[in-house]
Amino acid sequence: MILRKTVLAAGALVALLASASVGTAKQAGPAKAGAAAPVQCSTKLLTLRPHYPDPVKPLAGAASSLSGAGATLPGPVYSMWAEAYAKKGTKIAYQAIGSGGGISQINAQTVDFGDSDVPMTDAELAAAKGGPILHIPVVLGAVAMTYNVPGIGSGLNFDPDTIGKIYAGQITNWNDPAIKKLNPKAKLPDLPIAVVHRSDSSGTTGVFTDFLTKASPAWVAKLGAGSYGKVVAWPVGLGGSGSNGVTALVGQTKGAIGYLELQYAIAGKLTYGNVKNKKGIYVTPCIATATAAALKTSFPADMRASLVWKGAPNAYPITATTFALVYQKQTDAAKAKALVNFLTWALTTGQNFPATINFAPMGKILQQRALAQINKITLDGKPLVKIPISYE
Repeated sequence: MILRKTVLAAGALVALLASASVGTAKQAGPAKAGAAAPVQCSTKLLTLRPHYPDPVKPLAGAASSLSGAGATLPGPVYSMWAEAYAKKGTKIAYQAIGSGGGISQINAQTVDFGDSDVPMTDAELAAAKGGPILHIPVVLGAVAMTYNVPGIGSGLNFDPDTIGKIYAGQITNWNDPAIKKLNPKAKLPDLPIAVVHRSDSSGTTGVFTDFLTKASPAWVAKLGAGSYGKVVAWPVGLGGSGSNGVTALVGQTKGAIGYLELQYAIAGKLTYGNVKNKKGIYVTPCIATATAAALKTSFPADMRASLVWKGAPNAYPITATTFALVYQKQTDAAKAKALVNFLTWALTTGQNFPATINFAPMGKILQQRALAQINKITLDGKPLVKIPISYE
């Protein structure tokens, strides 16, 4: 099954760009930004449609609806899934309110599942009213550096410390020598940089600041111990609520720079750049380079790991894993069965993304690790399913 090409982004209908090639955006024009990034983005549909078998027969007696809340980054994916899964008789109502909001709601047991682009902290896990929470990876996404510079198309090069200095308020103009050095052929204007960031508790912010903390000494020097988090004390900038808010601000503000999941950048027709990775390669955000970030990544037993700043040659350095957050010890039989049915479907049939959606399905090993998390869901102390797991 190939899922529909139209999705709802954070509750609003977003027509995906049918003209975009698989895993890449239709660029607004050449940036002439110096050395071009190598060809990294696959155009093979197999990359998008792994056709994983669903090994579980749907459990009988499942609830006809589930509620979820959390990260805006995977909002388009959840909306696509909800539309497809409704045909199976189950309504999925997902509120894209930000990772912090999703964690708060699952902890308060006001939704059936949460979602976050960064793992819950030990303190957040300890505050959960319903006991242990499982982290179940469901999709990968690239956080793109978007910008609005007149006359400059997609393809500017950025390195981590330059991005860090921009967000620390130390680089304030688009013709700064540091940016010009990375883009010697680009005609960068004398234009103030308008920094845009999230104003809410955001997993995308967590992913972005994780990257800056690991790769930008200037950012760490400026923020110190507060350099990483879903909420940080931004030294400069304009705040947008949710991914839609950042998309709007970057699109409307001359000289803006912001961080967004790639799908939002493309749906908003924004230009975006290449980012230098741990191997020193300028990498374009796309499906293939997000997938590369997960290659040979070790996940702990609880799956709380980051894909930021990984060492694979073509790994995009600001890649997110978004996690469904589910109570391990379920108490409502109908809801528990519905959760198992939906999540198993999402990790198998649901991974067959259409060619125009710019999220990466999980590779076999990570997908199997995620299914193994579903095996841990219990009702009255007993596992609901026993999914066969194979890492070969």
